[in-house]
Amino acid sequence: MRKDITIEAQPRETRGKNAARRLRVEGLAPAVLYGAGKEPVSVTISPKEINKILQSSTGHNTIFNLAVKNGETTPVMIIDWLHDPIKENLLHLDFQRIDPTKPIRVKVPVHTTGEAKGVKIQGGLLEIVTREVEINTLPDDIPADFTVDVADLGIGQGIRASALPLGANAKLLTDADAVIVHVVALKAEAAVEGEGGPAEPEVVKKGKKEDAATKTAAKTATKAAAPAKKK
Repeated sequence: MRKDITIEAQPRETRGKNAARRLRVEGLAPAVLYGAGKEPVSVTISPKEINKILQSSTGHNTIFNLAVKNGETTPVMIIDWLHDPIKENLLHLDFQRIDPTKPIRVKVPVHTTGEAKGVKIQGGLLEIVTREVEINTLPDDIPADFTVDVADLGIGQGIRASALPLGANAKLLTDADAVIVHVVALKAEAAVEGEGGPAEPEVVKKGKKEDAATKTAAKTATKAAAPAKKK
């Protein structure tokens, strides 16, 4: 999805780990701009501005303008990025130039709405199997997400990727039969229904038998120990 955002970038002459480390100390992040049949360009950017885009509703599918000082200004998408696993700051990014006239491959998140009757009435479990699908579409037609209504789903029913509302110019690349979401029966409940009711735990059964046997043995021992009555 295209947004009216322009982020400035500075050309980067030095490369290597040491140069990248110095940039991060200065609060910047190294990046590479490539694609559209042009030469790659090494740049530096502000991680704060990029994080705002990544955390927005359209995320990495956002198309925005990257303005390289003394160079080109071009629409781009964030293709790859690396976060520090501890500090969570951006370590590196890859930007791809976008030609608005040519379709591109993107992954779009899938969300659900509603409460499935199979859960609400039948006591089943809603299981989300696929959280994003891949499509091929024009850059300006990239949806922020897909939303599927699960309210009518009963146990054993689901929604497949083929049911997603694609635009006229979009092509589904994910397998059309891929399950997005379905409602399944809880295994414990299924086992109870199959046996005609809850089974009494085995340990309880053994306890009852042992109690009866103990009482019988106690009665026998009492009779044996009692003195014989005089006639």
